[in-house]
Amino acid sequence: MPAGEQKNIRTVSILTRRLKEGKTYEDFRRAWFHTTGFAVKGKDAGGGKAELLTFINIFDPREIIVLGFAATTLEQLKDALDIDVKVRGENPLDDVIEPVIGRAFALQVAGDDFSAAGEIPYSPAAIDGNKTDMAEVAEDLRALAGIYATAAKKRDATNEARKQAR
Repeated sequence: MPAGEQKNIRTVSILTRRLKEGKTYEDFRRAWFHTTGFAVKGKDAGGGKAELLTFINIFDPREIIVLGFAATTLEQLKDALDIDVKVRGENPLDDVIEPVIGRAFALQVAGDDFSAAGEIPYSPAAIDGNKTDMAEVAEDLRALAGIYATAAKKRDATNEARKQAR
């Protein structure tokens, strides 16, 4: 990678929320929907992407699962999380979901296509044909843990301030 150029990383956020009794997915969607995008004006997009996929649990239709896929630089991810904290703080979901939210955040280390018929030979971890460097993964995990922890503190402070104002 050329000097000064930041690499893109791919992450997934897995958020599970449970609808309050009597609330519908449409109630959730209206409260949850992001009317502000995660891109930051003036920042090099560099292929940055944020896509959220929403699912309803087959065995528990009150459970909503949102998978957030991002391909960003670390700096873009920090900025996107700041946007998310601000938007969620201004548009809380308290009226439609139970207070406990499941949160998991992960870094992609491999992309495998198992859709072929028959045997598939083993291949080392790679993304788009680029072998995964596990030493870089360890560094990225440390950086990401800090970024997500900082965002969580901001989110918790925003939520606490909102509750105190009630």
